[in-house]
Amino acid sequence: MLFADPSVISDLARPWQPIQWDGRVAVVEDFADFVRMSLPGLLRYGHALTGNPHDAADLVQAVLEKVGSRWQTVLAKGPDPLAYVRRAMANGHVSRWRRFRRENLVAEFPDTPAQAEVDRLEHEPLWQAMRELPPRQRAVVVLRFYEGLSEAEIADSLGVTKGTVKSQNSKAMTTLRTKLGQFAEGRD
Repeated sequence: MLFADPSVISDLARPWQPIQWDGRVAVVEDFADFVRMSLPGLLRYGHALTGNPHDAADLVQAVLEKVGSRWQTVLAKGPDPLAYVRRAMANGHVSRWRRFRRENLVAEFPDTPAQAEVDRLEHEPLWQAMRELPPRQRAVVVLRFYEGLSEAEIADSLGVTKGTVKSQNSKAMTTLRTKLGQFAEGRD
């Protein structure tokens, strides 16, 4: 559970002004309210970025810890802290992916193979194709089609231009069409 101790959130809480959030006005009194309102969406976004709910929870928690410790600075950067958090999650995921994608060599193989928990989406063709996308393209696709954000909102969330969002989305859609076409033809 994220922030199992409620005092952690209340210690980080600071009042702030009403914001325009997902097309509606949301009045959020403090950081704790922001977390309560945005946590389900952030966990879904994290799951789509990382590929599993456990890494998603770790990513969300790490980002919220950093954001909560400098909440006033985040609020001063713009009227939408959710976009800032999404951008921090995408950047954090890319950084973690770069750090841990290297091989870990071991002297000897373990005696017994580890039994991994089966993900219910493991054999879903769309999910498999999404996993093969580069992290930036996956973030654009998730924000566009899963969260329903516009190109301008995605560009703001990820800190890139609208042209970059369009090109990343185009490349991702081409890859997904190819992968899903191969699956439909039985070549995968």
